[in-house]
Amino acid sequence: MAASTAAPQARFSAQARLRALQSDIMELILDRELEAGDALPTENELSLALGVGRNTLRESLKVLQALGVIEIRHGFGMFVAPSNFDAMADGLTFRGRLSLRHQGIEAQQLVDIRQALESGLIGSSMDMMTAEQHTAIEAAVARMEALAAKGENFTEADAEFHSLLFEPLANDLLANLMGVFWKVYRKIHAEIDAGDPDLLAIAAVHRAIFTAVKAGDKILAAELLNRHFDGIRNRIAEVVGLP
Repeated sequence: MAASTAAPQARFSAQARLRALQSDIMELILDRELEAGDALPTENELSLALGVGRNTLRESLKVLQALGVIEIRHGFGMFVAPSNFDAMADGLTFRGRLSLRHQGIEAQQLVDIRQALESGLIGSSMDMMTAEQHTAIEAAVARMEALAAKGENFTEADAEFHSLLFEPLANDLLANLMGVFWKVYRKIHAEIDAGDPDLLAIAAVHRAIFTAVKAGDKILAAELLNRHFDGIRNRIAEVVGLP
């Protein structure tokens, strides 16, 4: 009986040690004020500095590479990784799609987060928009309308429209998060098989959002962005059998 309880505890302890080591490596990067692209110490140097064996160190380094913290270039060494949100997008997409096999809670939450970001920040972005940016946003809408009239999907123009809405904020982190949630949103949309979309109606929604933005109507712009996500939220509820 003692042996059966010892194994899980041992595994837990090993995992805890690895997580602690990963934290130590990140602290070392911060303490040495290394930046994206800077080389890390060698494995031998890290082993000595952190007081761990090379095999244990390598396990933690592989995890940090998967998390996008470091980049391992075979034959060249290890480096602080540049900003890369692909791992986050992949992880969130998996969680969202997995939830569709159950109650769809995480999928709904991911849609809620994107909705909150866009409707919550549109007013601040509108305050900083220039006439040239209005022109670029309207051009994206026009492309959507032209493609919709031919019965063609306009995924790229749609993504560009939402990106341009928040470009005036000049917030790189926001832009990256928007890109992550856009990828997740598209994957979930494909997973639920929403059927043939009414492309002309979707283009019209974007035209209405732009019109409110150009007119400086923050309340209407935020309301229209909120409504924009109701369709996929309702479809998720249908797929998982929620009332």
